[in-house]
Amino acid sequence: MKTILIFNAGSTSLKYQIFDLQTLKVLDQNEFNIEEKGKERKVLQEALFDKILAKAKSFGELQIIGHRVVHGGPYFTTPTIITKDNIKELEKNSILAPLHNPHNILFIKLALKKEKNIKNLAVFDTGFFSTIPMENKILPIPYKYFKQGIYKYGFHGISHEYVANAVAEKLNKKLSSLNLIICHLGGGSSVSAIKKGKAYDCSFSFSPTSGLPMTTRTGDMDPGVIFHIMKNDKLSLNQAIDLFNKESGIKGISGKNSSKEIEDGYLAKNDLDTTCFKLINNAVKKYIGAYYATLNKVDAIVFTGGIGYHSKIVRNDILKDLPFKNKIKSVIIKTNEELLIASYCKKFLK
Repeated sequence: MKTILIFNAGSTSLKYQIFDLQTLKVLDQNEFNIEEKGKERKVLQEALFDKILAKAKSFGELQIIGHRVVHGGPYFTTPTIITKDNIKELEKNSILAPLHNPHNILFIKLALKKEKNIKNLAVFDTGFFSTIPMENKILPIPYKYFKQGIYKYGFHGISHEYVANAVAEKLNKKLSSLNLIICHLGGGSSVSAIKKGKAYDCSFSFSPTSGLPMTTRTGDMDPGVIFHIMKNDKLSLNQAIDLFNKESGIKGISGKNSSKEIEDGYLAKNDLDTTCFKLINNAVKKYIGAYYATLNKVDAIVFTGGIGYHSKIVRNDILKDLPFKNKIKSVIIKTNEELLIASYCKKFLK
């Protein structure tokens, strides 16, 4: 049997799936929580890599390793075979996605080091959103920065791409005929506008800190707040990056570390948890309303991600006051980023 191995390394987790190359049937999968930091984390990650690699080889001949990479920057817009020659270009994007890219790249480096004859395909969260038109992509800052690659990239693109195709199949329509609003809600959250099957806009902008309020990330933020806090608290750049990426969002407001805790607190009528619950859901509503206005016609509002797929309470709260909710289908899809990456891997082997 010939196999495909997929790594999906997150900020605090590692997911993998092993696929049969011929059928794309899942042979094995698992997810590990990783709380260790610094050198201890790297040691654990390498040990997990070795364990997972051995598992993949136990099923047969490993053909290719696929990797989810969060930020491709301006250089990487399509699935790309990563080599020692282009990995340095990829590393330049780590500062743009500090919670994710360093871990994505670590597993690529381990694969390049330990399995020199096996190809490594990187699939980028930003890739699907490379079709966003100029008027939605450009930022209102001096144009010279656009030429330096500073513009809206969008993230969670692998999930949004998978879900868009799954919705088309579910509705029995061509994706190219559909306008969709996709809500990927989880520890990190995003909303996308899909116009005639292609990405038209995304709540995420230049970095994964933007858009919706999230578990530890601020989402959209008045830059004046950032300047004020950095000046008054005398924060370094790295301290500010940590504050707005790791200590903000619902954790910053409530001290809690998951949306499930916030939902439980909301049901228990805890004031601060209710504030967080409404803050996040209202932000989702605002994006849905804005994308409804810009798309003009919407075939479905789609929910995915750990919260979007599993929490009926969240979905109902988001939808209940939308004036156009009865005109549009509401669809729930379980995302599968690893399967989409595996399908790209299979194409590269043909």
